[in-house]
Amino acid sequence: QVRLVESGGGLVQAGGSLTLSCAASGRTSSISSITWFRQAPGKEREFVARIYWITTNTAYADSVKGRFTISRDNTKNTVYLQMNSLKPEDTAVYYCTAAERGSNWFNPNYWGQGTQVTVSS
Repeated sequence: QVRLVESGGGLVQAGGSLTLSCAASGRTSSISSITWFRQAPGKEREFVARIYWITTNTAYADSVKGRFTISRDNTKNTVYLQMNSLKPEDTAVYYCTAAERGSNWFNPNYWGQGTQVTVSS
């Protein structure tokens, strides 16, 4: 089992920054990748960013490329999502997810509780 705990959401003005954290515990050795998804009211869940646990290779949605940065602190088993130049359309609940080896990142095995990000115009 892997447990994911997110933190760092909140209210910020457009153009501002926030950093989300996702602390992983439990059987972290089984993790293949950590992916952030988000879901806004009335919209479908969408991919935001992904980092592979071992290689730390990353991938981003086009809508956040150049503004968001995903990274990992090996010593803390924590993944960060640094969000800059935030826009009102970034408002959503952000979820940290983990896929185990053998699973696909788009169908993760574990989910965090979600953290609300609200960007005011």
